[in-house]
Amino acid sequence: MTDLKRSWVASANSAETPFPLNNLPYGVFSTAGGVRRQGVAIGDRVLDVAAMENGGLLDFGGALQAGGWNAFMARGKADWARLRETLTGMLAEGGDESLARYLVPLAEVTLHMPFDVTEYTDFYAGRHHAFNVGTMFRGPENALPPNWLHIPIGYNGRASSVVVSGTDVIRPNGQLKGPDDETPRFGPSQRFDIELEMGAIVGTASTGPISVAEAFENIFGYVLLNDWSARDIQAWEYQPLGPFQAKATATTISPWIVTAAALEPFRTSTPAREKPLLDYLAEPGPMLYDIELSVTLAPEGGAETVITRTNYDVMYYSAAQQLAHHTTSGCPMRVGDLLGSGTISGETKDSRGSLLELSWGGKEPITLDTGEPRSFIEDGDTLTLKGAAKGDGYQIGFGDCAGTLKPARNV
Repeated sequence: MTDLKRSWVASANSAETPFPLNNLPYGVFSTAGGVRRQGVAIGDRVLDVAAMENGGLLDFGGALQAGGWNAFMARGKADWARLRETLTGMLAEGGDESLARYLVPLAEVTLHMPFDVTEYTDFYAGRHHAFNVGTMFRGPENALPPNWLHIPIGYNGRASSVVVSGTDVIRPNGQLKGPDDETPRFGPSQRFDIELEMGAIVGTASTGPISVAEAFENIFGYVLLNDWSARDIQAWEYQPLGPFQAKATATTISPWIVTAAALEPFRTSTPAREKPLLDYLAEPGPMLYDIELSVTLAPEGGAETVITRTNYDVMYYSAAQQLAHHTTSGCPMRVGDLLGSGTISGETKDSRGSLLELSWGGKEPITLDTGEPRSFIEDGDTLTLKGAAKGDGYQIGFGDCAGTLKPARNV
């Protein structure tokens, strides 16, 4: 494990900051009345790399002035490494403190989508989540579908629904039919939920099948991801083609792209296989990450309660395996494609990554610190995903991934 890299930006040297020099995540920000521009988080500041390139201190062909990171990602791995190395040297202790003129207080900025999502695919790759959900609906003996231990299962979602942290989410309307209903009805979802996930961002395009090793190299970075889910809409619509409108309301991501390079010291292996995978899915080395994750729920006007804690290292399939599998049909992958990991649930009840599991389908409501019960999300609730890879005296954080549920609109 690497040590803390010290910076002349004093706030970056705290063990509490999510943004030490070891991290340098990429985002898009604006100040009051200003345009959106690219920045890098360092301590409690944002380094305005757009202004630095405009001033001749950086040269990436204008890709740092594009208002999003897609153009920079498309320049390839050599430039990914060059920017990281350059900024690390500039911001390191003993570096060029005159760059302070390009630092903006984080507290004074608005954060925006860090990249344009080209396409979005969500997977179902958490072993414990899949078993829990399957047990609820089919019993433990038939919990996992026959293909689950052999193949990363996924579905194509809506790139247009991906939003940045802090964006309100409107309770969806949809067609509903309970087990005791003779006919379906239309109305607001009553079983609206979250799914705690990680999102992997494709930084290198591919036009045909690629190996797991190549897929790992093609991933630019990662974000926290909340796959908001309307469980009652999903229950009625999902057969035979799977999720559709139940997953189309919103997908919230954290505002900072934490690069694969920053996470390199935290690589770990996927769990032991219950059944051998086919050769094309074999991992040549550790391709998962040790990232501690949690979710808090705060009712309107109330304090937040931690409702779950888990770790990304429990995932049965890594993002590299998911991406490699995605390409096997010849499906082209493009710069800015987003892959959701699937719900990250651990073995214990307090490590489950959705309210569906935490409340066991509503049969066992959880109790917030305010004393209020919750089975699913109520209007006014704010759900916040948090995550960090923990080093010796430092952490690699993502920034909060938060959204507040607002009442359904009249249709």
